[in-house]
Amino acid sequence: MSIRREQTLFKAELIERAAHFRSAADDGTRNLAGCPTLVLNADYTPLSYYPLSLWPWQTAIKAVFLDRVDIIECYDREVHSPSLDMKIPSVIALRQYVKQSEFPAFTRFNLFLRDKFECQYCGSGQDLTFDHVIPRRLGGKTTWENIASACAPCNMKKGGRTPKQAHMKQVNPIRPTSWQLQQYGRSFPPGYLHETWRDWLYWDIELEA
Repeated sequence: MSIRREQTLFKAELIERAAHFRSAADDGTRNLAGCPTLVLNADYTPLSYYPLSLWPWQTAIKAVFLDRVDIIECYDREVHSPSLDMKIPSVIALRQYVKQSEFPAFTRFNLFLRDKFECQYCGSGQDLTFDHVIPRRLGGKTTWENIASACAPCNMKKGGRTPKQAHMKQVNPIRPTSWQLQQYGRSFPPGYLHETWRDWLYWDIELEA
């Protein structure tokens, strides 16, 4: 049997072993759905701040068995297989560094994140949509540099005019870098942060004394 074939079978065996850990549905005495695992890059920074890079505990355990991650912190809870008891990882770090692309994808979510989920004309966070700063009828393109988040009332008020023509605030959208979006994401900490995550996250919130 070739070495590659042996490695493939070994990995399959590890995945099968991880699949036999009892979940909350099998146990009935615990709810493990509330035990997600924070995933750090190989440099011990989160893969993403917003949304926060979290894996289900089952995925984290499979990655442990495949030697793709190192366990950094654990919950005080265990899962069990026929041959092994294991604490649930609460923080893991990838062994191989994942390089972020310089610029993020041009998506609806990333546009809203760049604009901090606010209308760029009035600051409202309600009924957000998108506006072509330079209208398409005047040659405006659908690009990072010409699309701004706008609430529905401001979008209707502006219509097919430029902000100047509509007597509205002038906005100058930019094409953000992935690093900039990560920084923007730090302004939106999730409602729940497990205590073992706090040393690995840097949110724009006041630290406890």
